[in-house]
Amino acid sequence: MSHLSATYPSIRGRDALAVVAALTLWTAVPASAQDLEAFTPEIALDVRTARIAAVTDDGARVAVTVQTRRDRADVDHQRFGDPTYVSPVSTRLMVIDTRSGEQTWVEPEPVVLRGYTWSPDDHRLAYYAHGPDGYALRLFDASTGRTSTVGLRGQPEIASNAPLVWAPDGASILTSIRPDGWADEARQAFYEMTDAPVIVQDSRNDFLAWDRVRNLSNEQVTVLVSLSDGSVREILSEMTPVGPRFSADGQTLLFSTSEPTKTSYTRRDGTDYGLFALDIASGAPTTLVEPSEDRVSVSWSEAGDRFAYAEDGAVFVRPIDSGEAVEITEGHRDAERDTTELRFSIDSWSPDGASLLLTSSEGWHVVDADGGEMRRVLELEDDEDTRPRRSVQAWSEDGRSIYFSYSARDRWERGLQRLDTRSGAVETVVLDTGLYRSWNVSDDGSRIVYAMSDGDRPDEIYVANGDGSDATALTEMNPQLDRVALARSELIEYLDVDGNRLHGILYYPADYQPGRTYPLVAEIYEEYFDNGFNENMNILTAQGWFGFRPSVRFEEGYPGEAWLKAVPNAVNEIIDRGLVDPEQLGVYGQSYGGYATNLLITQTDRFAAAANVSGKVNIISFLGDSPKITTRNYAAAEVGQDRIGASLWEQPHKYINTSAVMFADRIETPLLMLSGEGDWNVPATNQREMYYALRRLDKEVVWVHYTAGGHGAGRASSEADFIDHWQRMVDWFAEHFEPKDGAAVSDQEGGSGFRP
Repeated sequence: MSHLSATYPSIRGRDALAVVAALTLWTAVPASAQDLEAFTPEIALDVRTARIAAVTDDGARVAVTVQTRRDRADVDHQRFGDPTYVSPVSTRLMVIDTRSGEQTWVEPEPVVLRGYTWSPDDHRLAYYAHGPDGYALRLFDASTGRTSTVGLRGQPEIASNAPLVWAPDGASILTSIRPDGWADEARQAFYEMTDAPVIVQDSRNDFLAWDRVRNLSNEQVTVLVSLSDGSVREILSEMTPVGPRFSADGQTLLFSTSEPTKTSYTRRDGTDYGLFALDIASGAPTTLVEPSEDRVSVSWSEAGDRFAYAEDGAVFVRPIDSGEAVEITEGHRDAERDTTELRFSIDSWSPDGASLLLTSSEGWHVVDADGGEMRRVLELEDDEDTRPRRSVQAWSEDGRSIYFSYSARDRWERGLQRLDTRSGAVETVVLDTGLYRSWNVSDDGSRIVYAMSDGDRPDEIYVANGDGSDATALTEMNPQLDRVALARSELIEYLDVDGNRLHGILYYPADYQPGRTYPLVAEIYEEYFDNGFNENMNILTAQGWFGFRPSVRFEEGYPGEAWLKAVPNAVNEIIDRGLVDPEQLGVYGQSYGGYATNLLITQTDRFAAAANVSGKVNIISFLGDSPKITTRNYAAAEVGQDRIGASLWEQPHKYINTSAVMFADRIETPLLMLSGEGDWNVPATNQREMYYALRRLDKEVVWVHYTAGGHGAGRASSEADFIDHWQRMVDWFAEHFEPKDGAAVSDQEGGSGFRP
């Protein structure tokens, strides 16, 4: 049990020769006058990401997962959709005593892990570890520092999506196993859709063929495993529980269901939702909400004896042993600010189950769970667009305080605040420019565990007193980055063409000197606000360029206009500050951002070069271009991210207008496209359309295809492909940033060295 920086296990060296060969091509110069190293893709591969997996109720112990990009480099993307395939994304696991800072490696070498939950007495950590024989249930005992495997009697196969829930007495764990013969059935179903000599699909079936394959993942038997002898007791086989939890006395299992009934294109039908309570002793389930296509969203009291739900803005509470629901918002729905009724949403129950915290457009309200008194404990600002973001993290054990995260919308001011539920007074616990995640407050409020970045470095795990004092770093994950020049970030504000006030994140060149202008490469997608360590931006700024992530604002039905209305204005803001050379601008994006990039360059020639990473170019062919995700592309266009708001047959012109390939003749910007053979989201066939179109039109275009890649091209492939991906991206922009005064790219101001 030693400090992390001294005992971190060695990283795997898969494809080592290929990586070394690729590295010889990466020749970026040192990025600062202090002789710090330049940030490179090889450095990116070894950056350790620490995440809080589970914290004990008393805050005394925290389970932390540690992962690098190398741990995600062995995925077989062609197996996407195979219910029997477990993606080999590996993780290390440690437990830290937050009182002493002592660290214990539970899984010191990379293993496929999932789950993570502490026992009711806070002494044992349960999790799943995948090995040659499938998933195993493992226990780490913090009292002894030992890890053991719970052998299930009969050696059934634990489901890859099994829940992991401790019984309140700590003697058993709820999980799920596969039915006999499941693996053979699932493998055969995948084979019949991929490698069979004849593949048949028939619209007379209720489900698309790929939906039928996907649904096999839900076939499981819910069981209780005794931790003393590994005996397995089946408690539920006819339905698959969603979000299972025990009542406080351990006698009842509470859960909802989500049972597909047919393939749906609208996201509003095709699934029945229900709510149930299962008596553990008798195995008899009680139906609390009859299954129907109406979604079920309830909030359970801590004891599990009653639940709350919202309906048309009103909130109801119902005991599980009674069919009578009581509206607790009756008489409280008059709004002060307008004539419409207040619409309440449920946030959480108080620990004692006596009251609930509700939210409305006017504020936060504490209401008696039996109906009656309601108090507004926090008044919200009138303007929703400028109102700070607040999210409840925990109640104190005595119900007197509510802890919530806070983030301003116009500046980097983030942290944790505490609300007095009686007086409504708000006290700041932590508030500064840091970027905070995963707040965990101990039951008694004496200890807070969280992850924090200064905005430019990777997260570390911290512990502090309940009032925010004596904050102490529990980890030091990346001491090697002390020798590396990292990007410095700044929040930028600008107006789009419609006058919307937007924000973007500007990342300064590693060797930035005031008074000089530099190239800029923008990464576009949707909205950006929070900074934090970003490998993409660090690779770009290591070249002596600005990196930029501007936001856009969408109008449903006209999504293709968003990037033209905002991105050039955002870049102009930086040019006007004298930071950027307007002749050396680049733009790229991945997935939806790649789609955005292709659309943008059909509408403007502002950019010297562009890159589309795994982004579609033809939304019409894209509708059915990725069969393994079934109807997702239709739903994305009609009611989802693509924001067209209508079907192809209702408004075909909008599909044409948002397909960049239809306007390929207008593109003047040199375009690099990168794709992956195993991309289940945006198949390379979609990007191929743009390559063929631009070549036919005698435009400058390069298409790079990674046969082992997935969604993200080389970034979702092997280590060697990851490095190759970034080398090609950097070379592409460097080639098209015109040198000043005839100087070579590697010698120009703000430039960098590249391979020949």
